[in-house]
Formats: sequence, C-alpha cells, structure tokens
Amino acid sequence: MTRNTADPPPSALALPRVLCLHGGGVNAQVFRLQCRGLITRLAPSLRFVFADAPFDSDPHEAIVSFYGDCAPFYRWQRWQHDQPEVPGADVAALAVAACRRAMDEDAGTGPWVGVLGFSQGAKVAASLLWAQEKLGGDGEQPPPLLAHFRFGVIMAGGPPLIRLDARVPAPRHVADATHLSLDFDDWPESSDGEHALSIPTVHVHGLLDPGLERHRQLMQTYCKPGTAWLVEWQGDHRLPLKPRDVEAVATQILQLAERTGAI
Repeated sequence: MTRNTADPPPSALALPRVLCLHGGGVNAQVFRLQCRGLITRLAPSLRFVFADAPFDSDPHEAIVSFYGDCAPFYRWQRWQHDQPEVPGADVAALAVAACRRAMDEDAGTGPWVGVLGFSQGAKVAASLLWAQEKLGGDGEQPPPLLAHFRFGVIMAGGPPLIRLDARVPAPRHVADATHLSLDFDDWPESSDGEHALSIPTVHVHGLLDPGLERHRQLMQTYCKPGTAWLVEWQGDHRLPLKPRDVEAVATQILQLAERTGAI
C-alpha cells in the first residue's frame, strides 16, 4: 500500500516522483519515517512514494526498539534460510507487482524519474534499473517493466543484482530472485560485462556499517565506470538523520536529478 504525507498541496502532486523501497523486515510506513530528513529537504523538488514489499516478515532486529508497534512488516526476498521459499519467478513477479501497485495508487501526477532503496530495497532498486536497461528503457517511452527511471539512489545496498523479469536473459554474475545473497558465489571481478548497470546512481555508504565492503562491491563491480556517485557518512546500517549528513545526500541526489534531466 502506498503511504505518503497526508493531504499534500496541489503543487506537490505534480512534482517528479521517486519510488522508495524499504529494507527487509520493515514496511513503507517505517521507511517514510526513516527518510523524513530527506523528504523534508527535497520536498520542493521531488515527491517520494513508498511501497510495501510483497512477503510477510518478522521485524528487522534493528527497528524493534523504535518501530516494533508498526506491524505488519515485509521483505522483498529471503535473507535467512528459515524464511519460506517462493519460486524465483514468483518472487520477481510479486516484487514488481508491489512496486506497480504503489505507483498506481499514488495521487501524484508528475513523471516517475527515480527509484530509491535501502539495504534489501536498494538491491531491488538497482535490479529494477538493470532490468529497465535490458528491456530497452533508454528511450522516451516507458519500458514494459515499470517506468522510465532516470536515476537511482542505492543506500547500503549489497550485491548481486537479481533478475526481475523473465524476458531478460540471465548473464553471469546476476542472481535468480529466490537466491539468498549470502549463498551467491558467482562474483564478477570488474564492471566489464552484461551484469553491470549504466543508469546513473547515487550510493550512500555508512562507514561504520558491517556490510560496507559488500556495498562498495555493488558500486564498483555492478555499476559502469563514470555512472556512480558516492556519499560516505559516519554511521552504521541505517539512514542518515543529522542535518549535515542529510544535506550531503540530498545535494548529491539533486545534482544527479538535474544532470539526468529529471528536474
């Protein structure tokens, strides 16, 4: 279900829109709260629309103390072996359908220009962009998958990219949507190949995040040279909230949005 700021002014409805994908064991409501600093800073330029992932989940342990009463919680993929399995094609189709539902239910009228994700949602965001490229989504008409996204914001996202559309051939180094990332071993040595993304992206890395090396791996080996911009901040596996950190991320997003003609 789409969750947005209540009763926005008419001018806000026409702003360019960014689809936002939460991490595993969270939900759209919580992610909107986690993104509140960015929303406030970027509200004059972009409209943020939040989607719920398709699969039920226990809450992520990191959010229980603050948001434990905000159930239900969801996930985009399995990340633990004890979570129920779903066939890969169904995982992909349901993930895309959840994104499409949030987009269709949003009251905004502006063009869809970007996709932003955190953690597991960042992996899905990057994978949507990769599928868009492979389906020919570089023209003026939206590709058959979702929309003509011009840029992505990949926050604390780890590799590999996953295949979200059966029409896209599966090259090496790209995983089936049902594959647990921690079990994946077909890693690329560089960004030279069909596995790498060339739609421009901003990457946000917390320097105290236990997954930092994996986040760097996604940027370095799954994004073509010259297409990725990096913001680092002194934090762990969460979204930045301090004004100076929010400002650094927001500035880079605005610059990329302007560079790609999104705003």
